[in-house]
Amino acid sequence: ACLNHTNFGHFKTVLKCRSAVASTKTQEEKEQPMGGCAVVETGPVEFCQKPKSDAKTRLSKIHIDFDNTEEAYKSKANMELLRSLLVFKLCTIDLLVDKNRELMELSKKLLGQWMFEKIMKMTFYGQFVAGEDHNSIKPLIQKNQAFGVGAVLDYSVEEDLTQEEAEKKEMDSCVSEAEKEGPDVIHREKKYKAHRQFGDRRGGVISARTYFYADEAKCDKQMETFINCIKASGGASADGFSAIKMTALGRPQFLLQFSEVLVKWRQFFNFLAALQGKSEMMILDQKLELEQLEASMIKLGVGAKNDIANWFSGEKLGLSGTIDLLDWNSLINDTTKISSLLMVPNLETGQLEPLLKKFTAEEERQMKRMLQRVDVLAKNGVRLMVDAEQTYFQPAISRLTLEMQRKFNREKPIIFNTFQCYLKEAYDNVSLDIELSRREGWYFGAKLVRGAYMYQERARAKEIGYEDPINPDYEATNRMYHKCLEYVLEEIECNGKANVMVASHNEDTVKFTLEKMNEMGLSPSENKVYFGQLLGMCDQISFPLGQAGFPVYKYVPYGPVNEVIPYLSRRAQENRGFMKGSQRERSLLWKELRRRLMGGQIFYTPVY
Repeated sequence: ACLNHTNFGHFKTVLKCRSAVASTKTQEEKEQPMGGCAVVETGPVEFCQKPKSDAKTRLSKIHIDFDNTEEAYKSKANMELLRSLLVFKLCTIDLLVDKNRELMELSKKLLGQWMFEKIMKMTFYGQFVAGEDHNSIKPLIQKNQAFGVGAVLDYSVEEDLTQEEAEKKEMDSCVSEAEKEGPDVIHREKKYKAHRQFGDRRGGVISARTYFYADEAKCDKQMETFINCIKASGGASADGFSAIKMTALGRPQFLLQFSEVLVKWRQFFNFLAALQGKSEMMILDQKLELEQLEASMIKLGVGAKNDIANWFSGEKLGLSGTIDLLDWNSLINDTTKISSLLMVPNLETGQLEPLLKKFTAEEERQMKRMLQRVDVLAKNGVRLMVDAEQTYFQPAISRLTLEMQRKFNREKPIIFNTFQCYLKEAYDNVSLDIELSRREGWYFGAKLVRGAYMYQERARAKEIGYEDPINPDYEATNRMYHKCLEYVLEEIECNGKANVMVASHNEDTVKFTLEKMNEMGLSPSENKVYFGQLLGMCDQISFPLGQAGFPVYKYVPYGPVNEVIPYLSRRAQENRGFMKGSQRERSLLWKELRRRLMGGQIFYTPVY
């Protein structure tokens, strides 16, 4: 069976657009759109040999003393140090942490709302949350800025759902009408289907907020919240960031389906690469020879010989005679009808088929609204950090973020994607996106984290029956983090069109970054390498870096006391492991308190 024009027209149109990448036309011709796609043409990309300029080699080496408590805590009054010590100590008591929600509810009943809020603001809320709204957080943001630390604003209000309510919402929002009608949905992979036993996506997750879909009005409201956060970020800080989450902006069914489509297209590319004996090569080295590709597709029944020759031939192909994974990924590039994105190759029939047998008009509208909300947020001009989520959503999230980067990162990095380095595929994802940014000439922006969903991801993979996506151990994750970071730093050194946020509480990772910057002659004043930590944690890292001239940011949560209790509950759980594993922050706090008391600074007040 061959691919007819109806089934494969999208494939042909976009392939013609993308196959022009290496041609040798005039600049005027290069800038013309072709077949509905904007074609960006570049010459062959060469990796730089990292020559050192005299100016760079003369830069003095950066050294930060993370044991200097006077510098680390000069922005904190004595009462703030005491509050930190109290909160961190409470976080090491298992009973308090395990029952923290119940204890907070009991305290509210016994003390009354006013006294409960007062005590929370003196303890956990005061430690980890900046204030109730975008006006009340400004003094804290301005104080931190005076000591060299910026802000990533994060409105941290969450629904307080039971597990049963969360599971019902998830199943309602992740199962399509076609799936509800019967189990005969074609070619769905179990990883990208909703499973009730993992419907509560909060399970095993302590360092990330979770959104559950209710309806389109709720998504609009959450978009408005993000817009207010973006406006607050622009008003409170000249160079701030805002954090957004894709699952807040639309029905997650689309993210599941689009993720599966993207993965299946990549699997098809890998299949064709294996036919050409290239499966063992590095991802970026896998270039499909077009003559062999045509022969393979004819043998598979994918199109008639004359059709395939037309798709891959002529001046639009250019001189390379090959297609790599980046060209291949760009086959999925049509947003006129969103459901047309959700087509996958079927090797058994040799045809492109819809992932689902049908899409309702409402599902089509929901998909478009999600993309429209994302576009509205990106147009505000304030830098956005798009948070990473579960691996069954992440391919779609990364692809949508990539499309925003293509559009908005032309002059400077506005949109930042988040890469979770506990994933086995993290390095491939980072290197592919950097390569695409080189070819198309936009600024690459990344936030590197270790990851938030490890226990949940492992349990789901084991139970549902697919490969565990997580690195085998913590050391492997460390190596992956440093490998990805080094690759981005080399890109900054070579081209200067990349920015990275090292979002880590790990002091060794921060020191690794400083060492690499010294080796490469990268200066803090270039504002290419940022550091990020959560408000209320690891001040001994954030503030010395900020005062040394590095761009450093705190993730700054805000929201009313009652509505951020789920966030505070997670912080307590996260800090239990953090504080039990290391006494370092508490010992530094005690050291600074003793220094002040012995020096007569009983009523120390920060001056700025």
